[in-house]
Amino acid sequence: MNRALRAATMGVLLLTPVALTACSAGQVTQTASQNRDKTGAQANIGAIGLRDVQLAYPNGGAYQAGGDARLIMAIANGADTEDTLLSITGDGFESYEVTPGSDASLAPTGEDGTEIPLPPNQNVYIGNGDGPTVTLTGLADTLTPAQTLDVTLTFEQAGEVTVAALVGAASRDLPRGDAFDFNEEDGEDGSEPTPVD
Repeated sequence: MNRALRAATMGVLLLTPVALTACSAGQVTQTASQNRDKTGAQANIGAIGLRDVQLAYPNGGAYQAGGDARLIMAIANGADTEDTLLSITGDGFESYEVTPGSDASLAPTGEDGTEIPLPPNQNVYIGNGDGPTVTLTGLADTLTPAQTLDVTLTFEQAGEVTVAALVGAASRDLPRGDAFDFNEEDGEDGSEPTPVD
């Protein structure tokens, strides 16, 4: 083997690992190690964890001012003792109502029937499953999907926490309007519009 061929072969062998290493640049994306955003808000206070706090998708696509909205969330009580959700308040609504679910152990308590018991080491699902349903009444403003409403939850043991409840998106396909016609500005005969000086 002559010197030139030997030198070229050695050069290729030496540079191949560098070239292969460079090829992998950018293959590990920034989002590979990140958790994707959840649907609703999350918060922790004491032994209580709030997950997926949101308002159900509104019928007709928007909640109207003065109307009602259904609150959905999961409440995890990680303590060995029971806690109670005493109240739900906020500037964006007047009051709230609690409707019992099928699980009798989670039946609302209190004088006005709006306090929700949270058994020790259990999850309570508000608005879906066997748990109670919470309806926020007398909304101050019109709300559409992706907007938020601040909701303050007060617990007997854990204390008070405010979360921004996101208005949820539709869980089914919605009918779409007419497609946008990008050629609408063209002349009637399909020709390009005349530029204006």
